[in-house]
Amino acid sequence: MAADPPRRHRGERYWARPLPGFGDPGARVLVVGLAPAAHGGNRTGRIFTGDRSGDWLFGSLHRTGFANQPHSERPDDGLALRGAYIAAVVRCAPPANRPAVFERDNCLPYLVRELGLLSELRAIVALGSFAWDGTLLALRARGVGVPRPKPKFGHAAEAELGDEEGSHTLLGCFHPSQQNTFTGKLTEPMIDAVFARARALAGL
Repeated sequence: MAADPPRRHRGERYWARPLPGFGDPGARVLVVGLAPAAHGGNRTGRIFTGDRSGDWLFGSLHRTGFANQPHSERPDDGLALRGAYIAAVVRCAPPANRPAVFERDNCLPYLVRELGLLSELRAIVALGSFAWDGTLLALRARGVGVPRPKPKFGHAAEAELGDEEGSHTLLGCFHPSQQNTFTGKLTEPMIDAVFARARALAGL
């Protein structure tokens, strides 16, 4: 997709730049998004940074004790996460914010490796159904027990994954996209409740 960006983005140096996750390496809570926003994380170089979805996410993380400030416009603005790490299923901005299956599959190994590095992880918050499904695939690739039939996504849905050697709780949350926040499908109390629950599950 980087070789043929939409006409309105041609000439932008940052188009389709891949992004890593970021946050506290000792995180007990992982937040998984869909993909970087074309003019948010893709532009700034850090996921959820510099866009309205990020404003909603960081605002909630601040209110629930995971972030030291409620906004982030650029990577050097002082934002620090405590007990949380943020990643995504797809690492480049997909056309129309709708990644294809092959894009998910190409990027999934990065999430698999991050899951392996986050040794203190206890809870995972999936922002939207795409992130929920991608997280389940990544966990299964890590050898974590995933029940069948596959747990269904829903806002505030919970799924217990793993076995006696290691377990995680997967939490669902509507994505803080403008489509959801402008229409009231996702409100501040709703997203705050999910992160408060994640905090409790993680023992923070």
